Formats: sequence, structure tokens, C-alpha cells
Amino acid sequence: MEMMNDEFYMSLALDMAERAQGQTGINPVVGCVVVKDGRMVGLGAHLKRGTGHAEVHALNMAGSEAEGSTVYVTLEPCSHYGKTPPCSERLISEKVKRVVVACEDPNPQVAGKGFDMLRRHGIEVKVGVLRDRARRLNEKFIKYITTGLPFVTLKTASTLDGKIATKSGDSKWISNEQAREHIHMLRHRHQGIMVGVETVIADNPELTTRLSVDGISPIRIVVDSKLRIPIDTKLVRDGNAKTVILTTDEAEADREKDLESYGVQVIRCGPGPRVDLLRAMSLLGEMEIGSILLEGGGTLNGAMLEAKLIDRLLMFIAPKIVGGYETPGSFRFEGVERMNDAIQLNKLEVETVGDNICVTGLPVWP
Repeated sequence: MEMMNDEFYMSLALDMAERAQGQTGINPVVGCVVVKDGRMVGLGAHLKRGTGHAEVHALNMAGSEAEGSTVYVTLEPCSHYGKTPPCSERLISEKVKRVVVACEDPNPQVAGKGFDMLRRHGIEVKVGVLRDRARRLNEKFIKYITTGLPFVTLKTASTLDGKIATKSGDSKWISNEQAREHIHMLRHRHQGIMVGVETVIADNPELTTRLSVDGISPIRIVVDSKLRIPIDTKLVRDGNAKTVILTTDEAEADREKDLESYGVQVIRCGPGPRVDLLRAMSLLGEMEIGSILLEGGGTLNGAMLEAKLIDRLLMFIAPKIVGGYETPGSFRFEGVERMNDAIQLNKLEVETVGDNICVTGLPVWP
């Protein structure tokens, strides 16, 4: 039986924050619960960048009951004026008694200032309740706010022998229907989705979010050093989501103009012959794209790994073996000489999705 304590209410606040993943842009997801005399009197979540924060929604619901209450919030209340007023000031003006927080603001310029403001006004502050879960929930925001670079999740689906297609190139479908539904949820929860031009030429994908209910489609990003993408592909023509192409100075200017006439944004990332991936990530970060789902083939996956630009790997493994001497695999790169030099996964999570296995973790480079 679950005990009613600080973790009980914080877990509810985290549940609400989790449901809002994908819809707050570069902002964090935050949940808040207000408790007074053993009753929940206010609930709230941050729902959209530039609108009220979780604390504001919860305090509005609580009304006069906020005075003397305990407020549970998943991220340190803000103490500065941004697109909205500081939540710390609102908590003080409402005369709450106690504030329980899961984790500190990861922005080093503001971390701790919200707590200091609350304590100076006599409010009891407790920090660190379910901290690990809260940081995991906002790992994309933490990476972006501290580095200016997007958080990159590499997703791949392969067979037991590590193949992403048969020897003829057939890849539909490796994963099962439940796994594909999960992948569309991942698209909803990332601001961008990235593939290489070979994937576009081979599959003519839509790269949109298709769920049983409405979802948010990410910005579609194609790595294409020579602008070889066909003009008649869905990514250029369908208008279902914004498309950005990362290319090099070697690409023809006329080709760029043709693509831009369809609303495609072309960004040159270095002289060539290949796209400078670190430069590309920096430019995408400047465009306020804070998270990217990488659904590339083996070459792009390998290049992103070699450049150490992957923050989380998520791999679906199907109980199939296809063989083939030249069959494409999940990662194509130079490779390591010794097993000690292998890229390992840390903080591993393993679950079954129907008859598929999902393995996710954080890459650790030797």
C-alpha cells in the first residue's frame, strides 16, 4: 500500500509533468500539487511556453486555501522575470507554509536563487524528493539550458543479429505495432526528427507523428551534404511539418533556391564534403530546437556516435534473424580495435514491448 508522504504527492506532480512532454518547446515540463489540511486543493502543470507555470495554475485552483499550504513542485520555482513573472514571488504572496521540490534549476545562473528567496520570507523548503526521476524527466531541458545544444535521442530498430533491413533493403517492418506506436510517442516528445538523405531517397518517409489521438509533429531535419533530396518527396512537398536540410558549401545554389520555393529551409554547415555535425547541432540549438530524435541509417548513426553527439540510445530489438554478408546494420563507422574501447551504455533500462525488447541508456565513451 502506498504511503501518504512527500513522495506520494511529488509522484503525482511528476505524473502530471510527464503527460506534458513534447508540448512545452525548449521549456521544462513541471508539475505542481498544493496540499492543505491533508487534502489536495490545487493541481497544475506547465502546458505551453510563454504561458503560466505549473505553480500558477495550481495556486489559482487552490484560491484562498493556498495560505498555510504545502506546495509540491518538480523543479525549483523561478526567481526571475522571463515571459512570465517569477513563481517564487507568487508563492510568497500567497503565504504558503512549505515548499517541497524535486530538483534544482539546472541553469547555473539561477540555481538556488528561488530557494533563497523563499527561505528569506520564512517559507520552509525541502529539496531532493524523487530528484533522479525529475532529472530524467527533464534531461532534454537540462542539456539544452546548460550547453545550448539539442538533446539527441538515437532510436533504432534491429533484428537479433543487429540488422536494420534485409539484404535486399526491405525494412518494413522490423519492429512490432506496439513498438511503432511507442516511436510515434517519441516523435511527439521531441522538437526535431533527423534522418540522412539516403533514408529519404530509399523510403520517402513522412516523419510525422501518427497516433490514435492528435499528436505534435516534430521539425523534419535531413542531413544532405550535396542536396540530393528529390524535389517530389513528401518532406519537400506535403507541408505537414517544417523541413530543414543540413548541407555544405558544395551544394548548388540553384538547387537550394528550388527547395526554398517549397518552404524548405536550407542551412549550410561547413565547407564539405560532409556536414559538420557539431556545427549543425549548434545552429539547430540557436533555432531553439532543444531535442532531436535521430532515426538515421547506419552511416548517420555511426557519424553521430563518433562525434559524441548522442545523449541517449533507444534500441528496439525484434526476435528475428536475417543474416547477409553486406546487410546494413544499426551503426556504420570505423570501429574500435579493442573491446575495452567499446562505447558502453550507462543507466540501462530494459523492457519488453510485445515480443520486442527495448533497451535504452546513456552512452559512455572510453
